[in-house]
Amino acid sequence: MEIEKNYRINSLFEFYQPLLTKKQNDYLELYYGDDYSLGEIAENFHVSRQAVYDNIKRTESILEDYEAKLHLYAEFQVRNQQADRIQRYVRENYPDDATLNHLVNHLESLEEE
Repeated sequence: MEIEKNYRINSLFEFYQPLLTKKQNDYLELYYGDDYSLGEIAENFHVSRQAVYDNIKRTESILEDYEAKLHLYAEFQVRNQQADRIQRYVRENYPDDATLNHLVNHLESLEEE
């Protein structure tokens, strides 16, 4: 469960990072991205461990609120699933159509950006 939560927060962070404050960005980047402990972050920023914990929990909640309102991550997942289905269909049914396969590959590369 913890791995799934970390993956979700990291994914939401990718989508909504520009909407967060510098401190929120810094704390989440260190905690989730660089695997710093609360104590290490607190030491780096000269604040209490509790202050870091509160900020991270509040930021997680903010990210979830953004997603509840904007649905960017959910829509991204749906687009990826559809792109995967299209890719499989084209490869199974039109393996020799170079143009179609090129277009599907291009579509995939757009989603990865």
